[in-house]
Amino acid sequence: MTPVYKLSASSITGRTNYGSMKAGFIPPIQFTLDYLVVAGGGAGGGSNNAGGGGAGGLRCTVTATGGGGSLESALTLNTAQNYTVTVGAGGAGVATAGLAASGSNSVFSSITSDGGGGGFGGNGSDTSGANGGSGGGNNYVRTTNASSGTANQGFGGGVGFGVNPDYSAGGGGGAGEAGNTDAMGYGGDGVATSITGSSVTYAGGGAGGINNPADPNTGGDGGGGIGGRAGGGGSVPGNGTANLGSGGGGASSFSPITGGNGGSGVVILRYPDTRTITFGAGVTGTESAASGGYKRATITAGTGNVSWA
Repeated sequence: MTPVYKLSASSITGRTNYGSMKAGFIPPIQFTLDYLVVAGGGAGGGSNNAGGGGAGGLRCTVTATGGGGSLESALTLNTAQNYTVTVGAGGAGVATAGLAASGSNSVFSSITSDGGGGGFGGNGSDTSGANGGSGGGNNYVRTTNASSGTANQGFGGGVGFGVNPDYSAGGGGGAGEAGNTDAMGYGGDGVATSITGSSVTYAGGGAGGINNPADPNTGGDGGGGIGGRAGGGGSVPGNGTANLGSGGGGASSFSPITGGNGGSGVVILRYPDTRTITFGAGVTGTESAASGGYKRATITAGTGNVSWA
């Protein structure tokens, strides 16, 4: 009789040891994911003639990305694995002179977008707005040395225009162009992407405050806050739109008023419709119905983990 030898699975070179796998184990499945990660926008400067807030940095694998860069590369993920996600808040406006608050970073897995830079407010200092995903606008005194945006995320803020009667501060930079591109004090436009299935523009810069009530500055396309303007004691600057990552408007002259708040960011994920996402504790998000072979998860607030089955 021929002897029978029992080999352990682990002793066979080049083979996987399945002996340790528990019953019901399902091996991870790889899939490809597209993303849009937009950080929180910076606040517009306070006090008077203040720079607009810079838009949050924008990184995207669909249609276009920020800063005039090449499209980002899609990610390869695994099911049954946790991935970190954070949606950055917008900077909060204040009434005092100085550098306004920048927005907070947004994160998905290995991808980080930088918060937008705050605008600078007040006429007592020759100062630039803050650098960020897109840079904040200068106050009207600072007519050179604009702030900068992060490469492949956004553009820099605009410089000031210290000439009567306008005394315009610089517009905040947007994901699609620098502040002041369209006109002095105007916020930079954002970037349109169709990751949701329809074209939406994100991350416009906030406008700079202006002294002349007959010539109001406007925020960049993409929900940028409208800059304050003088007249009857000054008007209230606009806030950046929530979940578009836009910058807040800068305060106008004659009135120590509060600069506009930056808009919060957003994380949008597109993946095959055979996969289903789970939002962990602390994450606010929704998953769309299947369309065109994809589902989309839109995450609007929080920090935590997500996973897929």
